[in-house]
Amino acid sequence: MRRGRGRPVRRGNCLVGSPRLHPTDRGTDESGQGWRYRAGMSLGVRFADMLQILLIRPGSTDYDQQRRIQGNLDVPLNAQGREEVARMIDDFRGRQFAIDAVYAPECEPALQTARTIAEAFDTKLRILEEVRNVNQGLWQGMSIDEFRLQQPKVYRQWQEHPESVCPPEGEMLGEAAERLHVAMSRIFKKHKEGLVAIVASEPMATLIRRYIDRGQLGDLWKAAIEAHGRWDLLEVKPEAVPS
Repeated sequence: MRRGRGRPVRRGNCLVGSPRLHPTDRGTDESGQGWRYRAGMSLGVRFADMLQILLIRPGSTDYDQQRRIQGNLDVPLNAQGREEVARMIDDFRGRQFAIDAVYAPECEPALQTARTIAEAFDTKLRILEEVRNVNQGLWQGMSIDEFRLQQPKVYRQWQEHPESVCPPEGEMLGEAAERLHVAMSRIFKKHKEGLVAIVASEPMATLIRRYIDRGQLGDLWKAAIEAHGRWDLLEVKPEAVPS
């Protein structure tokens, strides 16, 4: 999905297709990268009086290409994944992002992505284990397509009501959300303004996005398949910061 070409379309009080986008708009640019901007935000502008989170999904792995459930397994980036990270770095530079810190867990795809970005922007890489991906237990390593055929009811339940599902020998989303709260509280305490990057795999990345913008979980199967190498720019509103 592309924005910014053709005639602008009115949506609420904003014109989609102009440099000012609706606050809930998300999509991809020509390179396939994801974005999210608040209304009135111009590309490449940094707001020094607010905190923004650059939520980054790691580049692709062989498991992503094979449509396997990766969870928190240590699977390194493949050639496509390294190219995706390089494209993100070029995109961030083109938008003149000034990244104050990069946070990531010690999980191979996230850490590899985060280290490359931190080195490119000469900024600090901070390990934050609480944002490691959701432990999907015995599901990890399984083909998503085979899982859908073998366990159609569980597949649909994870698609429609994921918070009610616990993978065998894994953790529920609620448990992951509890440790995420600890992580975000730590970040909000340390950073009051500027741009902070968090590298996290799906579905943890979706939990982070929901924590900040209070949105819906959406289809986690689709996110797991499609979201590698994509990013969102999220404005931290006061109500998202724990008192």
